[in-house]
Amino acid sequence: MAQQALPVRGARLGKPRGAAGAGRAVCGVALLLPEGGPSGTRRPSPLSTLAARPLAARLARAGRTEGLVAHVVHYRCRGWNGTAAHPAADAAWALDEVVRRYGDVPVCLAGTGMGARAALHAAGHPAVTSVLALAPWIPDLGPEGADSVPVKQLAGRQVLLVHGTNDERTDPDLSYRYAERAKKINRDVCRFEVHSDGHSLYQHRSEVLALAADFVLGSLFAHSYARPVADALAAPPPLGLRMPLASGFGESLKH
Repeated sequence: MAQQALPVRGARLGKPRGAAGAGRAVCGVALLLPEGGPSGTRRPSPLSTLAARPLAARLARAGRTEGLVAHVVHYRCRGWNGTAAHPAADAAWALDEVVRRYGDVPVCLAGTGMGARAALHAAGHPAVTSVLALAPWIPDLGPEGADSVPVKQLAGRQVLLVHGTNDERTDPDLSYRYAERAKKINRDVCRFEVHSDGHSLYQHRSEVLALAADFVLGSLFAHSYARPVADALAAPPPLGLRMPLASGFGESLKH
């Protein structure tokens, strides 16, 4: 008997957190793009989705009164898979789905690792206002491979990259070089370095979450950014692309 073909899995949005879940009008959306790997067509590990939830919860809580809703994107498969760029395609689908559900609202793509690369890659969608890239995976393709990690789609977006200086999984120097390229076509790009922290940014988790919330609310709802973020956006390279994330960031921030 011939083996029955399995149905093609589709991407989907996780349950809404924030305004939509509370029955309020949605005025902005944060799409969380989880970790993954360079290759793999199996289902994503549930651990990667779980790891994205604390940031989704923090953003939803910080932006509840503004009408922010956060969704974690569930990919079709766990890998980037070369030119297929599956997570970036899933992000594009998720953006279309957000427009279908909520209409013309501003969207921040917030990703970690491979998800950060997907967020940067999909930023050209007209719904995207800003991109938050945590410990982004930027492959070292050399000058001839720059088109595989483009920056032109970032024009007109607010962009924040955050990277631990001791990250042994994704190279912080490569994310700096990417940010340097992006800054040449878009002045609204900045990058923070979390000194002594690794890929998970666990040692300074509270500061990273506070930085993320400040950036997302500022970019989606025209809030004034915290002084370090405003300074980083205004500063020329390399200063604005190597801004240190100060210990205790966010303790006195009020929105």
